[in-house]
Amino acid sequence: MEKHNLYEFMTLALREAEIAGLENEVPVGAVLLSPAGEILAADHNRTRQYNDPTAHAEILVLRRAAKILNNYRLPEAQLVVTVEPCLMCAGAVIQARLGQVVFGATDPKAGALGSLYDLSKDQRLNHRFEVASGIRERECRDLMQKFFQERR
Repeated sequence: MEKHNLYEFMTLALREAEIAGLENEVPVGAVLLSPAGEILAADHNRTRQYNDPTAHAEILVLRRAAKILNNYRLPEAQLVVTVEPCLMCAGAVIQARLGQVVFGATDPKAGALGSLYDLSKDQRLNHRFEVASGIRERECRDLMQKFFQERR
């Protein structure tokens, strides 16, 4: 995908993250794209709303796209997310067989695509995928920091 498209899709993910923050959810937003670059799903964290520890933005868009396509495998799809996915979400990316994950801000405390772990390059796993980071990084990071500062 072209860089300007990633910028635009990250804009949508950031809008989702802002909605999450307004709903008192950790402000993470995600967009899932088909291999052709079409939006399959967009959502934000809803763990508190759903009382579900797995209701991360990444999981929600994977679930929605899998239902739409009637397939739990989403080969070569691209996930655009505001913050580096955690272990659970990175594991779901592997299970779905995505082609690429693009994220804005790193997560040094829980990130599983380069910060704390890097599941995308683990040779022991049966699927590997591309990772790109730093798209609108400052905005993604600032949104998270502001959210947590306001709650202290």
